[in-house]
Amino acid sequence: MRFHVITLFPGIVEPYVNDSILGRALEKKLIRVKYYNPRDFTKNKWARVDRRPYGGGPGMVLEAEPFLKAVAKAKHGAKRTKVVFFATDGKQFTNTMAQHWAKKYDDIIFLSGRYEGVDARAAKILKAEKVSVGPYVLTGGELPAMIVIDAVARQIPGVLGTLESVEEKRVASPDVYTRPEVLKWKGRNYKVPKVLLGGNHKKIEDWKAGRLARAKSGKNIN
Repeated sequence: MRFHVITLFPGIVEPYVNDSILGRALEKKLIRVKYYNPRDFTKNKWARVDRRPYGGGPGMVLEAEPFLKAVAKAKHGAKRTKVVFFATDGKQFTNTMAQHWAKKYDDIIFLSGRYEGVDARAAKILKAEKVSVGPYVLTGGELPAMIVIDAVARQIPGVLGTLESVEEKRVASPDVYTRPEVLKWKGRNYKVPKVLLGGNHKKIEDWKAGRLARAKSGKNIN
């Protein structure tokens, strides 16, 4: 799987993907991450890629052409390719999407905007899928790109260890515990739930399922 990040600030993304599990996946050549700075695809002698928005409004808008040229370079020779455009009105990204993309595509290209965003004609020309990582606004598309890379990469065989891969398919609780069995803190004892200490796997799985259901419903699980 090859990820292509088109961004003015590749230095934001690189430290994250170069470390830990993703870093090991890069070393094993299970994934590749390439970066394209729109400033390298403009004829402007000052490498300027932002302009005032038509119709007025605050801030600056990133020009479409540098992004189109960057995508053209990223797509060169690629066949099973997806272009993703991060936008506040995009489709909510989910783990199901991550699983689907990991199987269907060899190359995923991210348009990571800044300021007031990227000229909408870029996404239209590229037939990019608008995606949102949550009901909030961020200062740029680099963090969403990191989130999607992480979520998709972990679906690729070999990126996670065998036990971790199996665990994802099991019932996962929002709460996990480890030693000590009794945590003493500021005069109080905090104990591990008894069900997790009994060794009855059916009861443990039922407990996890109940905790997960309550968490998804928004109910207090304490």
